[in-house]
Amino acid sequence: MNADEKIKKLQEFIEETYKAELLEAVSSGRNFFNINFSELSKFDPSTAEDFLNEPEESIRALEMACKQIDLPSDKPEEATKIRIRLTNVPEQQKILIRNIRSEHIGKLMYLDGLVRQKSDVRPQVVSTKFECPSCGQIISILQLEQSLREPTKCSCGRKGKFTLLSKDLVDAQSIVLEEIPELLEGGEQPKRINVFLKEDLVSPISDKKTNPGSKVKIIGELKEVPITLKSGGRSTRFDIMVEANNIEAIEEDFYDINITKEEEKKIIELSQDPKVYEKFIDAIAPSIYGYERVKEALVLQLMGGVMKKRKDEVQTRGDIHILLVGDPGAGKSQILKRISRIAPKGRYTSGKSVTGAGMTAAVVRDEFLGGWSLEAGALVLANNGVCCIDEMDKMSADDRGALHECLEQQTLSISKANIHATLLTRTTVLAAANPTFGRFDPYGVLAEQINLPPTLINRFDLIFPIKDMPDPTRDEKMAKHILFLHQTPESIETEIPTGMIKKYIAYARQKVLPTLTEGALNEIKDFYVKMRGLGSEDKAFGREDKTVRAIPISARQLEALVRLAEASARVRLSEKVTRKDSRRAIELLTYCLLQVGLDRETGRIDIDRISTGISASQRDRIYTVKEIIMELENKLGKTIPIDDILKAASEKGISESDVEEIMEKLKRSGDVYEPRSGFFSRM
Repeated sequence: MNADEKIKKLQEFIEETYKAELLEAVSSGRNFFNINFSELSKFDPSTAEDFLNEPEESIRALEMACKQIDLPSDKPEEATKIRIRLTNVPEQQKILIRNIRSEHIGKLMYLDGLVRQKSDVRPQVVSTKFECPSCGQIISILQLEQSLREPTKCSCGRKGKFTLLSKDLVDAQSIVLEEIPELLEGGEQPKRINVFLKEDLVSPISDKKTNPGSKVKIIGELKEVPITLKSGGRSTRFDIMVEANNIEAIEEDFYDINITKEEEKKIIELSQDPKVYEKFIDAIAPSIYGYERVKEALVLQLMGGVMKKRKDEVQTRGDIHILLVGDPGAGKSQILKRISRIAPKGRYTSGKSVTGAGMTAAVVRDEFLGGWSLEAGALVLANNGVCCIDEMDKMSADDRGALHECLEQQTLSISKANIHATLLTRTTVLAAANPTFGRFDPYGVLAEQINLPPTLINRFDLIFPIKDMPDPTRDEKMAKHILFLHQTPESIETEIPTGMIKKYIAYARQKVLPTLTEGALNEIKDFYVKMRGLGSEDKAFGREDKTVRAIPISARQLEALVRLAEASARVRLSEKVTRKDSRRAIELLTYCLLQVGLDRETGRIDIDRISTGISASQRDRIYTVKEIIMELENKLGKTIPIDDILKAASEKGISESDVEEIMEKLKRSGDVYEPRSGFFSRM
């Protein structure tokens, strides 16, 4: 079939099947429209075959066919610029990046991958017009290579320099596509390929699809790129890249998922079920037995609170961060894996392999434009999604330090290699860690067994200790549950399927922005004031003019209560946060505080146990010992024997072991030093 016949046939196809779409695209000023490949196959299988083997020529013929169609448009030039985007390409054209070979060059294919890097949008020359200075003839040249081509000679016989009259420019951009981690086997390293985008594929709307971290499906043609040697000649080796014809997003965040009318009806129906909370708790991690409180918190975490932006530009985060600290084999990692699958944009990272750059962002050499560029880490890639960090205690202190700003301010400031940038990390974090000595000591203080810096722990709204304590009744039920799962792995069926959970959460986040009612606000306020009051009434040390009072709860927990109450309202798709939602939030927070923040000496909740690592009673003893040292210094001089300190402390009810521990702390902080054994001096 020659070119003219091919164009005629394709013109017939468009007039039969796609004339309305073409008309709509031209009238709305859109310079592209999609063609379903299966429709083309139905019309003429041999023409469809040509599209697979000679995509560039076939697509150009299709675009020419569009120009031939007479369209009633007030902008006839718009119809000449129309671009064809193919969709629904046959499954046999799908290829993994690692399997691309030279035989695929010039063929139509589609790839699934993760966008790792993205260059800026820059203009590119597609055609030029040159004028011959001798005879005035105009020579048009299509620019298909990387270097600008000039005419070699004119029909009048002139060779040499020609005058450039005009050039046609289009917007162009390059991205680096990496294999999706789920498709890798064993220890394979993910392979990468460059993808070239131009025209409407780099428009602001399409640009959102290709942000680093997005999962995309690229339909395009594989092309070879010549490599220029340092000597100026061409290498015998070629590089490859995909020139994209169409790009589709595979994975969206909570706010991008499309929900059909039918699904919306089912979601609203489910939200009116009085047992909606119980159904979600059962469906969140059905393979793990027990942990109802933890599962309830995870449901609220997925729903999230409402992010607020005030007039003074201060933002309050809506994301709820949760930390699970537990004994080995308690199912923490399984919970994290499950949540990373339920969340539309879920990332799972683990253990020692996590670095600060991998979590936040790395500055790397730009492969396209030279210089430096930013490569996003897990927290930035999971923006508007969930990031699950396993084995958080195994991360190095420097790498953990990178998380502080990301968790609270939800931004990431980078100042490296002359790049100064602030990236968004509106990411919900679910982290898991082991206790200091691998397993919880049932008689020890829980807060002291969490091997994480207090400043980082304080940024988590809820902290759940997961203890593995022998209990015959519970152990029997758990053994039955686990063994039944092994016997019949397919047996677990929840009332809400995973796909529905995803859609429900996305719908709640997109459409429902609950506000606090007066009743809900008063419930939280009364609880906060009552808890703070407990600290001021505390006379555990028998001193009216107490130096230190236990602080049961701080303003950070107050904000956590608001977020949890809003999330509870979102489960019901309610626009109002009721007293019941506030009570649910208070119960969860109280449960966590009693587990982690209880000071056994005073029997009261003390937030300082978590936020600073030192309880109020302990801090009070430190102040007392400091006072004793100052008093003895006035009596005995600069050097004070330890025996005198011990004697004075025992009179004030502080044990010898406590004094030794306090003196060790004061030595480490530089308040005192030991000039000789058994004697101390103040700095």
